[in-house]
Amino acid sequence: MIRTAAVAHVRDRRLLQARSAGKDVFYMAGGKIDPGETPVEALHREVREELGVGVAAYRELGVFECQAFGHAPGTPLHMTCFTADLTGDPRPTSEVAELRYFTGGEYAAMEHVAPGSMLVFRRLHELGLIDW
Repeated sequence: MIRTAAVAHVRDRRLLQARSAGKDVFYMAGGKIDPGETPVEALHREVREELGVGVAAYRELGVFECQAFGHAPGTPLHMTCFTADLTGDPRPTSEVAELRYFTGGEYAAMEHVAPGSMLVFRRLHELGLIDW
């Protein structure tokens, strides 16, 4: 099982997604939880590493479980996702090639989508926080 923490940062009713260098799929900004680290600690670390900003305030959105994209079939993803206010404008760091904000429909129309991201898009849309 792959355990991750991710940020669901919404701006103008669109959800931020990150694309790593050499990849063609956009994911939730975040990453694996290190041994001995809590999901909240991983959130703060990953946001600094991937978006170059800090987390000013956060709230747990939920835990999302699905097939881990890009891994062998049967590899589960356990993603603790948080909504968050950031200390500045996110910008790509050395780990990230591109940042982009999507509506649910824009993301779903991509050739490759991460199942975990799709779960978060659906939840945020159900809550009335993003457009489809």
